Amino acid sequence: MRDSINYGQLMQHALRGLMAQILRDIAEGGLPGKHHFFITFETDHPDVVLPDWLKDKYPEEMTVVMQEWFDDLVVADDRFSITLNFGNDEVRMTIPFDSISTFVDPSVKFGLKFEATDIDDDESPMIEIDEEEDDDAPQGDAEVVSLDAFRK
Repeated sequence: MRDSINYGQLMQHALRGLMAQILRDIAEGGLPGKHHFFITFETDHPDVVLPDWLKDKYPEEMTVVMQEWFDDLVVADDRFSITLNFGNDEVRMTIPFDSISTFVDPSVKFGLKFEATDIDDDESPMIEIDEEEDDDAPQGDAEVVSLDAFRK
């Protein structure tokens, strides 16, 4: 049994699941209203599939825009594939969710920022659990944290 819970890693996984669900909904029904996405990802991630000319132009990171025109959006558990237009060239790409650093919908001021995936578990923010807790010790009141402070 582990002696700690990696809340940071769990939160990153949950947020990537949220992003995947948003993309699944868009694949099924298209983008509603004025919604559009800026998706920034690591082009040097080993599972990213891009044409060589795009990898040469953006060797580390690039941002794609899903807005007025995109085609053949396919969402899997760990990645999505999409065809986008680059200078009148249709380009097919596959982007793993763990290569994504930001996912933003500026139409509603919504954004997700993801931590780098190459962080060692020992370096991840974790909450330590004291295994030798005294059951007879007085318990303090729980602290309620308002999420309003984190919203833009």
